Formats: sequence, C-alpha cells, structure tokens
Amino acid sequence: MFPLVPNLISDELNLIVALVIGIAFGFILEQAGFSSSRKLAGVFYGYDFTVLRVFFTAGVTAMSGVIILGYLGWLDIDFVYINPTFLQAAILGGVIMGFGFIIGGYCPGTSIAGMAIGKIDAMFFVGGGLIGVFAYAELYPWFEGITNASALGNIRIFNSIGISQGLFALIMIAVAVGAFIMTTMIEKKVDPNGPAKSFNQLHHRIAGISILVLGIVLVFLPDYKERLLSEVSDVDYIKANPVKEMTVDELAFRIIDKDPRLTIIDVRTSEEFSRMLLPGSINIETKQIFQKEFSEILGQRHKKKVFVANDEIEARKAALIAHRLGYENITVLCGDITNFVNTVIYLKPETEKQICKYQVMFIGTAPQNLKRVDARQAKDTERFRSKASITLTTMIKEAKDSAVKPTKLVKKVAGGC
Repeated sequence: MFPLVPNLISDELNLIVALVIGIAFGFILEQAGFSSSRKLAGVFYGYDFTVLRVFFTAGVTAMSGVIILGYLGWLDIDFVYINPTFLQAAILGGVIMGFGFIIGGYCPGTSIAGMAIGKIDAMFFVGGGLIGVFAYAELYPWFEGITNASALGNIRIFNSIGISQGLFALIMIAVAVGAFIMTTMIEKKVDPNGPAKSFNQLHHRIAGISILVLGIVLVFLPDYKERLLSEVSDVDYIKANPVKEMTVDELAFRIIDKDPRLTIIDVRTSEEFSRMLLPGSINIETKQIFQKEFSEILGQRHKKKVFVANDEIEARKAALIAHRLGYENITVLCGDITNFVNTVIYLKPETEKQICKYQVMFIGTAPQNLKRVDARQAKDTERFRSKASITLTTMIKEAKDSAVKPTKLVKKVAGGC
C-alpha cells in the first residue's frame, strides 16, 4: 500500500483498505470513550484525561512506527504528504478549534463517531460544522489574506530546530510520559473516583520505562535512504564491493550501434544533464534511484545498465545503491563523462584515459604499470575513435535538440486532518 515499499497493496485496493481502516478507527474512538462529550470535556475540567492519553499514545505509536519502518526500508517517507504550514492560520484555527471543542464537547472526528452511534448532540455538532464549512467557503475571499499568511511550507519540526528525527522522537516520548504522570496526579486530586483510580502503578511504570528505552533506540535509527547513502559513500565499502566496468570505447561502440541491450543511467543533476547528454541516456539522480517510477527501467534484467556521472566515484555510489536494492546487470563507465568526451569525441590523449579511478584509488594500478597495447590494436583504436568522433558528435547534438520528456514522478498524496 502506497507509500509502503514494496507496494503491498495495489492502487485498486487502496480505497477499500482505507474504508476498512476508517471503520476500525471509528470503532477504536468509540471504545476509548470519544463518542461521549462529557469524557471529551473532562480534559478541560481536569476530571478525565483519557483523550489526552489516547492522543499521545497514538502520536507516539505512529511516530515510532514511521521511524522504524523507514529504517527497515519498508516505508518511503518522501511520499508521505506533509500539509504546508501557514502560521497565522494555524494559531487562529487552533484557538477556534479549542473553543469549539470545549463548547460543543467534540472535535470533527469524534463527532462523527458519536453521530454514528446515535448521539443527538453529536448530530447537531456535525450539522454546525457543515454550516461553518459552507460559510467559510462562501466568505473565503475575506479570509484569504489570513489563510495564506506566514507560509512556512512543508516543514518538519526536527528539521526546523536542527536536531535529528530520533532525538526529536525521544523528546516527544519524554513529554508524553511526563504528561501521563502529571495528568494522573491532577485527575486523582480533582476526582478521586475518576479513571486514574484503577491504574496499576507497577504496570504503568514498566510501560513508561519501556517507551523511554524505545525512544533512546530511535535516536540511533537513521532513515533507510540516509543509511544506505552513508554506507556506499564509505571508501572501504566501495573498495570491498567492486562493480563491473565498461571502457569508453565499448560504450562509444554500443551507442553508435544503438545496442538495444544497453541502458545509460546518467546520475548528474537535471541541469547538467540538459546541457550535455549521451544519446539514449536516462537522467536518474542518485537519490531518485529509490523512486518506484524508475523500477521498471532499472529492473530490466536483460539490459546492461551503465552508470555515468561527472565523477566516477559518484557513479559507483549510484551503482552500488542500485545493486543493494536488488537490481541486476549493473556497470559503471571507467572515468567520467568528461573523460569519455575528451577521449572519444575530442580525441585528446590523456594519460589515464582508460584507467578507472577505482583502479587508481584502491588497487594501486598506475598507467605505467598497465599491460602495453600492441601497435596494431592501438592503430585500430585510433581509427575507431576518429570515425566515432564524427558520428557521436552528430548523435549528441540530435539528442540535445530532441524534446526529451523527463519521467513523471509520483506526487505525494494529500490527506490527513
């Protein structure tokens, strides 16, 4: 189910699953007592903090689940829609919501749960809410200035305050545990016979300690993408995981021959790609290799995927990520695109034109230590490059002039309250 990785549920079943989840959510709200306006109002009067406890528990559970699933690579957080923040509207809306909650005894979700089981006050609350929605829509031009003021974009709190998501999770868990303790003390003082009376102190202490331990663990759980990018950037990892290589001459021959079994994956930025692109190449930036839109291209087993970039090491990182994600028949271009252009198109002799940076960096192969190429082979290579230079120059120009539509990336699905 989107954005789970891999897609466990097809797009056709998403709405059905959403319906089932919605029914389950409403059932849990009703079982938690959220269909009672008296229980909801108890938060403001201090005699029943069940709502606060349920909200904190749900928040901590969802937050922990997102971090753990992200760490395991089962959830792609980049596809999770984050509602944009408009500061003034958020503050004003929060104040109105708070007054509506305490006066009416419901919030929009709980009022639906109450109405579903026949609560008359919940029905009136829902009716009033619908009138308010229509009134706001009709008067929107009057409120537009406030609604769109102080736009902060799709912010995430931990990014805004400059800390990791794991540390933020630990802080939130600590706040939740502290809130549980404080509200229990208040509840016992205001209403000694309230819900807090039946709490088992030992069980609650064990639960509090356990959730704090979980928070500490979350601090050390990086996102799957970040973890993988960090791993493939390590020199020792690159050294221990060599990738198959393709020389500039072989790539030039395959391009000219229009080899149907070749796919060139250019991992440069879209701006660099648009300035100079190899014929038949596809622009997939390193971080986009995780995107499901490119899985069909990268997943073609019968095709050789050769990764190219301005820097061979960057191409190797992208190739290693693709390999870790399970894609097969992965290759990298020896050198980089600049070396390819200089060697095959501009015919500029370079000392290391046929040496992969990987060989120089990790194996210690120096140009003078390479096996000498016999005169006949050198002459054949020179003749091939002379012809390839003319052909490739024309093909590159045609590829640049032709309108190439970039792969349409899936947009984040809007949703939430």
